Formats: sequence, C-alpha cells, structure tokens
Amino acid sequence: MTFSATTILVLALIAALVITIGVWAYTTANRLDRLHVRSDQARHALDAALARRSVVARSVATTIGRPHADSEVVEQARRLAALADRAERTSWRDRETVENQLAAALSAVDIETLPPQLVAELADAEARVLIARRFHNDAVRDTLALRTRRLVRLLHIAGTAPLPTYFEIAERVTPAASTGLEVDTVRTSARVVLLDENDRVLLLRGHDPKVPDVPFWFTIGGGVDPGETLRAAAIRELYEETGYPGDSSMLRGPLWRRVAVFPFNGELIRSEELFFALRVRNFTPEPANLTFIERRSITGSKWCTPEDIADLDHMGETVYPYHLDQLLPEAIAAVAADHEPEVRSIR
Repeated sequence: MTFSATTILVLALIAALVITIGVWAYTTANRLDRLHVRSDQARHALDAALARRSVVARSVATTIGRPHADSEVVEQARRLAALADRAERTSWRDRETVENQLAAALSAVDIETLPPQLVAELADAEARVLIARRFHNDAVRDTLALRTRRLVRLLHIAGTAPLPTYFEIAERVTPAASTGLEVDTVRTSARVVLLDENDRVLLLRGHDPKVPDVPFWFTIGGGVDPGETLRAAAIRELYEETGYPGDSSMLRGPLWRRVAVFPFNGELIRSEELFFALRVRNFTPEPANLTFIERRSITGSKWCTPEDIADLDHMGETVYPYHLDQLLPEAIAAVAADHEPEVRSIR
C-alpha cells in the first residue's frame, strides 16, 4: 500500500496541527494553573488584610468609647465594634457589604481623638486593605481574561475550577492615610526589583532635572496610568526603561510598599510605591520609550551586587529604596518561592 505525496502532505499538516494545539493547550493549562494559584493567594492576602483592619477598628472603638465620652461617640464606638465583629464572622459572599460599612464607619472617626500610635496603625491597616484588594482584583481580571477565551471554554482547559470573582469595596482616602503636607501630585507607582542569574539588581542612575548635580540610583518603574493594573504598569515601565519584554505572570509580589514624599522637577510628589521582583537572564538595557522628562533625568544603568549598592551610598549617590543591599535577600527569596510574599512597608 502506497501513499501519494498529497496524502502524506495532508497527514503531515494534520499531525503538525494536532501537535500545535496540544502544545498550546498544555502551556495554556499551566498558565491557568498559575493564575488560579495567584488568585487564591491574593484572596488569602486580602482576607488577612481585612481581618487586621477589623482588629484595629476594634481598638479604635475601645479608645473613643472610653468612660465620660458623650452619648453620640459612645454609640459610634458600639457600631464600629459591632461592624468589626460582623466583618470577621461574615461569609465571603456577603463580605463586601459589611466591609464597606466598616470603611464608612472608620472614615467618620475623628482621628484627632486617637493616640498617634493608633492613627499610624489605622493608616497602615487601611493601606494594606487597598493594596490587597487591588492585587486580588488584578489576579481575578487576568484569570478571567484567559478563562473566557473561546478555545479555552470549548476545550474545557480550566476543568471544573470555579471562576474567581472581584471584591469591590470603596477605596476611601481617610484622614488617617493623609500625609499632612500640601503636595502637587499624588500617584501610585509600580516598581520592579529586576534580578539576573547572579542575583544582581538592575538600577538606573538619574537626577532631578532641576538639580542635575545630585545623582541618585533607583529601581525600574513608574506611575500607574488611569485604568491600568499594577502588574501591567510594572511590565510597561520595564519595557520602556530597559527594552525588556517581561511577562506579568512571572512577577512576584508586591513584596514591599514604600510611601515617599519628594520634590522632583519643581513639584512636590507623594508616591505610593509597590515593588515586584522578577528574575531574568542578564542583558544590556536599551530604553525603548522614555518620556521627555525621563530622557532628561535618566543618565545610565548598572547591574549591582549588595556591595556595589553600599559603595554607591558611601560615595554620596543615594540608592532608593533605602538599604536595598539589605533588602535584596528578600527579593531573591521571593522569586524562588512558589507562593506570593506578604507585602511589608519599607523606607
């Protein structure tokens, strides 16, 4: 029995198509698995952040509801404590409603009546909830985007895993979260601790356009555009500043949160910075799409060891974030771990 050349060609094309679909299905299933793991971890992190806020809210209620307080404040304290208790006991399905009520009750508290330590704890708890919610919804968005593709649904690549759902609570800017300074710009920034195979971090060298004689070093990253997710912003900034096309699913974090108020180009800026970690093969950075201000302010780059960072500090060229040489082991551990790190505040 012999086959014609046409038959062999058709069979080869069919085999190539089957192999291509198989490879695509395998890689898509692996990516979906990573996305579901990320969604689950983000939900656990959000639950932990909400639980911590409930604990702080109960402390606030105890403080404002002290003896000899007027009846309105006592009633406010009782409601706040009741909402905190209810938030801890409510099922996830009804959690949004209760957490929004708790956020509204916390916003109504006069922080001038609270001790400074408690104000700081409240601000930190609120910030952690906002960060955890953003990353939870980012993870859900990425998972749903892949789950709802037609081929993924037709081939049942996701199996029987339930669809993740968004968690919508109001992002309130409360008095406890303010800086007390008159700033010109408030922004959220996504930053990347970019590590190579030798555990060196890529830093950019730059200066304030208004103060060109004072150089400093900083990690990859920049402000989040309206409607943009933090992970998307991190990957965009990575490409614009280095030319490297990163994969958002490979980012670990956020592992650090830093709030900085600083002058730049004649403005006073308040920036909430969220740091991701990413490991790549060493490459030579070639900026792909710098803004006008970035072209004026970024002057170089360098892959740095902790010793290099310490040397730069000793030479008077500040490295941001502070003590990055001591922080690098955390980033190295984060990219090697199979779970997302818990975000913590740094300077």
